[in-house]
Amino acid sequence: MSDVTLSARALENLLGDWRGHARGEGLGEPAYRALAERVRLLVIDGRVPVGTRLPAERDLADRLALSRTTVTAAYRRLREQSLLTSVRGSGSVVRLPGAPALLPAPTGADSIDFSKAAPPALPWLADIAREAVDDLPAHLGDPGFDPVGLPVLRQAIADRYSARGLPTSPDQIMVTIGAQHAIALLSRALIGRGDRAVIEAPTYPHAYEALRVAGARLVPVAVSPHDAGEFGASDEGAAFAQAFRHANPVSAYLMPDFQNPTGRSMSEDTRERVLDAAARQGTVVIADETIAELDIDRAFSPLPLAAYGPAVLVGSTGKSVWGGVRIGWIRADRPLLRRLLAVRAPGDLGTPILEQLIVARLLARMDDILALRREQLRAGRDLLETLLAEAFPDWHVPHVDGGIVTWVGLGAPVSSQLALAARTQGLVVAAGPRFGIDGAFERFLRLPICHSAAETEAAVRALRLAWESLPGMPVAEVGLLSEVV
Repeated sequence: MSDVTLSARALENLLGDWRGHARGEGLGEPAYRALAERVRLLVIDGRVPVGTRLPAERDLADRLALSRTTVTAAYRRLREQSLLTSVRGSGSVVRLPGAPALLPAPTGADSIDFSKAAPPALPWLADIAREAVDDLPAHLGDPGFDPVGLPVLRQAIADRYSARGLPTSPDQIMVTIGAQHAIALLSRALIGRGDRAVIEAPTYPHAYEALRVAGARLVPVAVSPHDAGEFGASDEGAAFAQAFRHANPVSAYLMPDFQNPTGRSMSEDTRERVLDAAARQGTVVIADETIAELDIDRAFSPLPLAAYGPAVLVGSTGKSVWGGVRIGWIRADRPLLRRLLAVRAPGDLGTPILEQLIVARLLARMDDILALRREQLRAGRDLLETLLAEAFPDWHVPHVDGGIVTWVGLGAPVSSQLALAARTQGLVVAAGPRFGIDGAFERFLRLPICHSAAETEAAVRALRLAWESLPGMPVAEVGLLSEVV
């Protein structure tokens, strides 16, 4: 249970114009059913996270100017749908039957894997790797076990942060075996069994899995997509402040830039408010910046999160260089780095030396790398938007301004069904519930914008065939499926 209580006022804001679907008792849809249906959609969409305590019936009735009988009937209907559990003395708490959708890996060479949001390797990566081999002899006299990171790479990472506006010294850096390794190390160092940890909802699934393995009780805070669509944008600063205040978490995992999967970026004001609220509670904020520099055309250029207040930063080259180069890092204060060293030894004895030398050379060319990725992502985004608009005019496709994914609204809670149907067409996609902790987000589908044009075109054709196979789903009359590119 998240221990987060939704006030009557906050729920009213989320409900929006729910009355437009009701015409009163005896006229069209009864008010209690319309209210229950809108709450149901908020839960399925993940806007009201699983474990949230809904306002008391009397408080919500007063706020919505309804009879308490109407609200009681709406809550009862939600309980009948297994979306609410009510315990005397504990209130009514949101639940959701089922588990996140995790589909198996591709089954054939012809499959298109859209479940992985990662670009192909840099075209000059092989050349850089050959150059890095020339640096290797200088390190062959050492044992080769490096739990902190080569000085040359730590200096390069520190210099990159300083260039982005966050002065950093090499002794604030630990090099890891990718960003996921960094998140797992931090989880083990910061979290004890039963401790609470705040996460965004939806969020990156491997991150919340690492937190859970460390024993965390997860406290989800709903975040809006880059283009909030039907329900509008939420006040994230206030939502996080409430979660910190009520749950008193030891840690929080956030993606402030081009969040995966929603694509949204926190405003600078929200960054300050979130970090201030976390500092008041002593909560350690972990900011995942693995895609923070993959800007396409964002209207503002925020500093790294730690420039706005205390935060631990996680970075890697997996999304900018290539996922096959397993190098990540943690930027933190020295006492925390010492704790990380203590928990690292039982799991691994250090980061590969050659890969560190490769990345040290690549960081010197990061501006060129980002310029290339920016143009690739712009082309991928624009192509995907065009194809989806033609094939699925009723879908809501946010116009993201950076990152590697878009969080598509399907208009119906069929994401897992669609993902399963897509597999029969040779396409593997990550269904929306994969990014929630208890099966939410059935109305969303995460699609990457970083694949080649040929793969994207083939993926949309497969998606349309899968969509057509679902009963009652509208399909645009276009010639997309007959085109062979």
